[in-house]
Amino acid sequence: MEAWLLSLLQTLSVPEYGLLAVFLVAALSATLLPMGSEFAVIGLIKLNPDLFWPAVLVATAGNTLGGAVSWWMGYGAETLYEKVKHKRLQLRALNWLERLGPKACLFSWLPAVGDPLCALAGWLKLPFWPCVGYMAIGKFARYLVMTVLLLWVFPGPLSA
Repeated sequence: MEAWLLSLLQTLSVPEYGLLAVFLVAALSATLLPMGSEFAVIGLIKLNPDLFWPAVLVATAGNTLGGAVSWWMGYGAETLYEKVKHKRLQLRALNWLERLGPKACLFSWLPAVGDPLCALAGWLKLPFWPCVGYMAIGKFARYLVMTVLLLWVFPGPLSA
């Protein structure tokens, strides 16, 4: 594990590859895979402070692309929808999502529920481009707030 982390940090320290690595990690972490992209973004910015805005924007783009992939996965899973029996809580969540429409995708940045939310938006056939737009807004705000907080407000051991 330590070798993998060292390899990731070395890759992130090279600006030409660091932004690509951040994009890929952010895109994969926005799918239903259980991973996060925060440390890749923080690592790149910590090693290259002048890449703050490019890293935030690239992470936002990658994470939004991953959310769009989840939307399409949900859209394609429509046939399963008819076979699944819903519990009362699940029905309430689906009703809430339908009522909010694409604006619900603003919450796609939330841990644990954000990625499935994108898939559900596709499953319910909410309009694709408005969903992607709201995903991008939410994810941009997340990366901006997260990096500012972790780098300057609560720098912790990374500031050493």
